[in-house]
Amino acid sequence: MDTNDVPLSTTLGAIIDPELTLPIGDLGYLRALSVKKGSAEVTLAFPIGAWPTADTVTGEVRTLLTQLGYPGSIVLQATMTDDERLALRHALRAQMEDEHEGHHHNDASPKILKADSPTRILGISSGKGGVGKSSVTVNLAIALSKLGKNVAILDADVYGFSIPKMLGCDHDPVVLADMVIPTSTHGVRCLSMGFFVPEDQPVIWRGPMLHKTIEQFFGDAFWGPVDFLLIDMPPGTGDVALTLSQIVPKVEIYVVTTPQAAAQRVAQRSAYAARKLKLSVRGVIENMSFFTGDDGTRYELFGAGGGQTLAEDLGIPLLAQIPLVPALRSGGDEGMPITVVDSTCDASVAFNQLATKIVAQGPARVYRQELKLS
Repeated sequence: MDTNDVPLSTTLGAIIDPELTLPIGDLGYLRALSVKKGSAEVTLAFPIGAWPTADTVTGEVRTLLTQLGYPGSIVLQATMTDDERLALRHALRAQMEDEHEGHHHNDASPKILKADSPTRILGISSGKGGVGKSSVTVNLAIALSKLGKNVAILDADVYGFSIPKMLGCDHDPVVLADMVIPTSTHGVRCLSMGFFVPEDQPVIWRGPMLHKTIEQFFGDAFWGPVDFLLIDMPPGTGDVALTLSQIVPKVEIYVVTTPQAAAQRVAQRSAYAARKLKLSVRGVIENMSFFTGDDGTRYELFGAGGGQTLAEDLGIPLLAQIPLVPALRSGGDEGMPITVVDSTCDASVAFNQLATKIVAQGPARVYRQELKLS
C-alpha cells in the first residue's frame, strides 16, 4: 500500500462490502494504491475470483475516485493470495467471537448468541405446515431491512427448506476454509440447507444430525453485524425446537397461524411447547386473514377469529393480519417477495406495520437460571 496518500486510502477503505457488511479497508481488499498527476491506480484483492460483490465494490471505488477529483483512475481486480485469505479469515473470526472484557474464556458460543449481544433472534414458528410461515419470514425480514436494520435469515426447516428460492438468492454461500459466508439478497443475509443439497434431494437425518447442523449454522457462519436474525423454524414441536431452546435461549417466538379454528388449535400447542422450553412467546401473526375482491368486498375464505382467539388464550398480542394476495404466493414461487416488487399493496403494508411493531416491542427479557434466588 502506498502510504503517501493516507487520507485517500482511508476514504476508500471506508467503503462497505455488501457481502460482508464491513469496510473494505478492514477486510484487506486494498492491496495497492498509487497517485500520479491527478489520477489514481487501485488494486482490489477479493477473497475468490467470483466474489459476488466484486463489481459493486469496484464501481463504488471508481465513483468515489471521480468525486474526489481523480478522473481517469484505474481500478484493477485481483484474487487474494492464500496468506491474504488467511488474514481475512482471522479478521472475520475475531468479529464472530466475543471480545468483551469480563467473559470467561471457556464460553465458546458465538458472539451472536451471547446474552449481551444486541442481536434480536426471532423464531418464526407454526404448529402445522401450509400456513405460510416461510412467506412471513421472508417478507418480515425484508420489511425490517427497509427500516434500516441489518437482517439475516437462518432456514432451520432442514427437511422442508424453501427460503433460498423464496428470497430469490442467485448465488451460493462462499466458503473460506472452515467459515461460511451467508448469501445476501434484497438486503437480507441467508443460510439454509437448501444451498448444500440438490432441491429434489430429501434430507433423512435423526435428531443428533439436526442438532449438529444448527450448531454449525451459528458457530461456523460469519453473520456480520446483525440487528435481527429470523429463524424459519420447522412446523411442530420436534428436534429443532429442542435444539434452539438449548443453544439459543434468547430466541423470541412469533407464532404464525391462519384464521380457522383447526389451525389455531395446532398453533396453540406449538406456543405451549415453546413456553415449556422456557422460550419467550411474543406475538401472533395471522396469515391469509382475508381476500379483497375487485369490487372491494372482503372475503374471509378461511374463516375468522383464529388469530385473535390464539392471542387471547396465550395472553400475547395479535401483531398482524396478513391478507391473502395472489402476488404474495407467486412472488415466493419466483423469488420476488411482495415487499420487494410492490411496497404499496395491502400485504406489504401489513408486513411493514408488523416490522414496526416488532421493533417497538424491544427485546424479550432473558431470565438466567444462575441468577435465581434460592
